Amino acid sequence: MVNGGFRKLFHKGNHHRYQRLSLLNFTEISKEYGYESEEHTVITEDGYVLTLFRIPRGKNCHFTVQRTPVLIMHGLLLSSDSWIDSGPEAGLAYLISDDCYDLWAGNVRGNYYSRSHTRMNPDKDPEFWKFSLNEFGVYDLPAIIDYILDHTRSVKLNYIGYSQSSGSFVIMCSENPGYCDKVRFAIFLHPAAKMTNAKSQALRIITEACQILEPDLQNALELEALPKDGHIQKFVHDICQNDFIADKICRSILTLLDSYNPGSISVSTIRALTGHFPAGTSVRHMAWFSQVLNKEEFQNFDYGPVINMKIYGRNQPTTYNCNATTAPVVIIHGENDNIVSKKDVEWLKNQLPNVLEVVYVKNPLWNHFDVPYSQHTREMIYPKISEYLFKYSGNGVEL
Repeated sequence: MVNGGFRKLFHKGNHHRYQRLSLLNFTEISKEYGYESEEHTVITEDGYVLTLFRIPRGKNCHFTVQRTPVLIMHGLLLSSDSWIDSGPEAGLAYLISDDCYDLWAGNVRGNYYSRSHTRMNPDKDPEFWKFSLNEFGVYDLPAIIDYILDHTRSVKLNYIGYSQSSGSFVIMCSENPGYCDKVRFAIFLHPAAKMTNAKSQALRIITEACQILEPDLQNALELEALPKDGHIQKFVHDICQNDFIADKICRSILTLLDSYNPGSISVSTIRALTGHFPAGTSVRHMAWFSQVLNKEEFQNFDYGPVINMKIYGRNQPTTYNCNATTAPVVIIHGENDNIVSKKDVEWLKNQLPNVLEVVYVKNPLWNHFDVPYSQHTREMIYPKISEYLFKYSGNGVEL
């Protein structure tokens, strides 16, 4: 059933089932496929309430679970659901847990799983939405890491960061160096840091619009960008439940944002993912991407010279110290990625002090969205992930 049954289900499709799956949450979806999962709540130092999911043991794990937990973090406008939307044969959360790792999937502030605060109301308080990637690295990742280590009684964990979550890891190590010591090693999947050479014109247009609008927005709901259950997400979800539209129009939207890789993402996955994407973030975070797309530095948010002087004590925003990322790092990238270019990946590699290996996926059409959603994840990127997880998953528990 695992190999033949799921493959038949995913490739021939089951319209009604995938329409229903697109409306379920992480624990409900994983339960559909026989995976027991847990939901955990993490509170950051500055009061944001984050939701964290755990698959403590994969359905197909027949050995002792490795003691070093694995934390996997999502990309821009995504959530932890992105790691299960492509199903048990391809979703990284399933593949990792089936290899007997204690898998944790996190969510950063502002998406639909982490749209809460101990004091502020995201619907009424504009201050809730005044964050960018900096806060993910300074507050969210440290809180999540501390929670996992405390809950599992582990000394260290292994980290997998996709796109923006590679950049937030570098920020964490730059601003909170002690947290790098809590990570055995990190895998950066298509890492987004400096992005000057990105080819995606759609990304540039969307983020530039946010950069222009952000200073004049005052209302809390205006400061939230592309939320789940917003007009755009609901419209895209509804039309993409039709197989023909999903294959032709919705696939074209992904291609417009990134690049073309025919047949990599199945129609059933497109139907499922549109229930969870876009997942929401702040307009300021989107504006930060506009800035980083036009700067030769990996730097904090640029408020303009006057406010920069008040916040940073200088006219320009502070840059992050990539050299502080002392944890061993493996980078995996695809050369058809129009969001994060090979040139910018090479730049990041040269800034990091402890890169073990840079791997370029053998499929020349492998792109940015293939990482969470491709039906070929098991063959294209998982062997290298599995290799390093096995190598760095020693006894991390204090007994």
